[in-house]
Amino acid sequence: MAAAAHLALAKRLQGVNLYLVGMMGAGKSAVAAPLAAALGYRVVDADAVLEASAGRGIAEIFASDGEQAFRDLETAVLAQIAGWHSLVVATGGGVVSRHQNWGHLHQGLVVWLDAPEALLLERLRQDPTPRPLLADPDPAARLRALLEARRPLYSQADLRISQDGEPPEVVAQRLLEALPSVLREPLSPPEQPALLRHQDGGLSPSLDGLPADRS
Repeated sequence: MAAAAHLALAKRLQGVNLYLVGMMGAGKSAVAAPLAAALGYRVVDADAVLEASAGRGIAEIFASDGEQAFRDLETAVLAQIAGWHSLVVATGGGVVSRHQNWGHLHQGLVVWLDAPEALLLERLRQDPTPRPLLADPDPAARLRALLEARRPLYSQADLRISQDGEPPEVVAQRLLEALPSVLREPLSPPEQPALLRHQDGGLSPSLDGLPADRS
């Protein structure tokens, strides 16, 4: 897609935030960078904002306060992010699990980056980032259980982009090409003004002369 087309797409978006959702390892942060660059948007990593706000890492929050406390922080951070505009937001994998989070997500456009289970597991094994939800004797089984629980939630996204290990730039390009399909076309004004029928059968382009509402 040419740069001019990117600018036209950004104009149609009118600053609406794009929220990338999907499982850990789906490449949300990696895809966010080229996507934001194409649209002239800024990138926000929701987990990084959360850690900066809490002054602690996610693994530490899970260990000391538990998942419930982490989810509370995640919702608060998402509410803050939703007040900004022109952002590509890489969200945490479990952000879709809370109903109230969808109220913030649907203020923008939600894109599900879907990836096969084998690719997710391979990426997670190569990633040194601590993943509290995968701290399990059988990470593959845990990942599978999370996927089964979250797929119906991810499917509530406005757009689904399937991938299978392509470079982030390729996935971003596919997303850019698909975005117009979920954007509403701007309404064009009517070529002629609407005509209103009077009680006497005559037509008029204005309310002048019509009887007032006496209810």
